[in-house]
Amino acid sequence: MYRLVELSRSCLAGIIALIAFASQGATQERQQPPAAKPEMAESCPGLVASNHPRVIPAAFKLAALAADQVRITYIGHSTFLIESPRLVRIATDFNDYVRPPMLPDIVTMNHAHTTHYTENPDSGIKYVLRGWAGDEKPARHDLQVQDVRIRNVPTNIRSWGGTTERHGNSIFIFEIGNLCIAHLGHLHHTLTQQQLNEIGRIDVVFFPIDGGVTLDLDGMVEVLQALKAPIMIPMHYFSSFTLNRFLDRVRDKYAVQFNETPSIIMSKSMLPASPQFLVLSGH
Repeated sequence: MYRLVELSRSCLAGIIALIAFASQGATQERQQPPAAKPEMAESCPGLVASNHPRVIPAAFKLAALAADQVRITYIGHSTFLIESPRLVRIATDFNDYVRPPMLPDIVTMNHAHTTHYTENPDSGIKYVLRGWAGDEKPARHDLQVQDVRIRNVPTNIRSWGGTTERHGNSIFIFEIGNLCIAHLGHLHHTLTQQQLNEIGRIDVVFFPIDGGVTLDLDGMVEVLQALKAPIMIPMHYFSSFTLNRFLDRVRDKYAVQFNETPSIIMSKSMLPASPQFLVLSGH
């Protein structure tokens, strides 16, 4: 009996030691610092990784990001919430109708309609970047905030009277976590070679697909083919019919993936070898 008790005690001690060792190893693994972020100059334009796509669905939560990751959440219409590894938060086409659930640090806006800008942004927003300057002058932005750089390329839009408002829209480019992300805004025309050169190499692009209020579908496909972004995320559609109408035009040439949630976490290493469309839930 005495030997049996001693054996049981020995087994129990061994199990406890094994659990402690595993716990210590897991703690050490969690405490390893993230890889150093390359200089922004290497981010955009940059080479596209050849890995197959590995987009991570993410619930709307403040999970920590690695130094090379970006969280993208589709809020609706043409508004996205973009979060950097240092949790700099950006809302695109910020307006009075469609807004993220928390106050962003930076907002970008375009002048086409009131669903793309607001005259009264919250005073708590640190940086308000308007994509137009007025008096037919182009807006120019090149802002660095912690691990985020934002710049813009002006484009024209049609006014309500049918005339052209020069420089009324901006394509905003976000350089974050070694990724270059472009938001085309309320784009009304195809891009010149000069504009394409100014935009540079893009990894992810948000683009409107309503096909009437913005650029027609043939023109939008032409723009996407010129940009060659590995991930193309549609926005500014008003029904599943509008979405499917566009996707039906491109399925024969491009892969299409549907994300189960409005949020994804992306990095350079997750980009596909060939351009593809990624549909985030919600519109």
